[in-house]
Amino acid sequence: MTLADRIDVAGRSLEAIAQDHAPAVLASSFGAEDMVLVDLIARRALPIGIFTLDTGRLPEETQALIDRVRTRYVLPVDVFSPAPARLEPFVRSHGVNPFYDSVELRKSCCAIRKMEPLGRALAGKKAWITGLRREQSVTRTDVPYQEFDAAHGLAKFSPLVDWSEDDVWAYIRMRDVPYNALHDQGYRSIGCAPCTRAVQAGDDVRAGRWWWENPEHKECGLHRRPVNQKRISAEATP
Repeated sequence: MTLADRIDVAGRSLEAIAQDHAPAVLASSFGAEDMVLVDLIARRALPIGIFTLDTGRLPEETQALIDRVRTRYVLPVDVFSPAPARLEPFVRSHGVNPFYDSVELRKSCCAIRKMEPLGRALAGKKAWITGLRREQSVTRTDVPYQEFDAAHGLAKFSPLVDWSEDDVWAYIRMRDVPYNALHDQGYRSIGCAPCTRAVQAGDDVRAGRWWWENPEHKECGLHRRPVNQKRISAEATP
């Protein structure tokens, strides 16, 4: 399949989601894949909301990109932050960087800074859209185009699931899509500042995320597999 074909399929997929699963939202961390989806949504003027999770530990470069997106596309970006009532006791008990101490504490930090805000972001929605790609890591090799997220009670779509990293960057260059400046510094996947670093040539795309953990643990919980037993294959893509 050519890049033009992939773009057409992804665009038609987003149109179908907007029509059949309203209200739908894009969960954006403002990585390269998410910027492709933002651009497709804007170009087709689709009624799909965009939200991001501001964990309180995002890099300055990510914050700057959020502002650029608002200016470039004239689209609102809803920001959801951790609940102080949960975050403050956790920090008092474990400090600001407990995620380096154990996988359990890292997961607890992600639960407070990401999972709880995600639940609020998805409340009342019928579908959410992600930039997941199967090629990204060992934890994502079986990601389908569509599945049912039982935890939040709505459909979940990954329109770029079959795209390669080269496809993503070819799209960004072709359409002059803004992207996170950290990508030019060797960051291929970007999350919270203390949990993300640049990678070396040949490394896994997500090798810079929680690099002190084993690869099979490298999910924050937002996309931990499997979501549930009901799964719809990529063949269902419009």
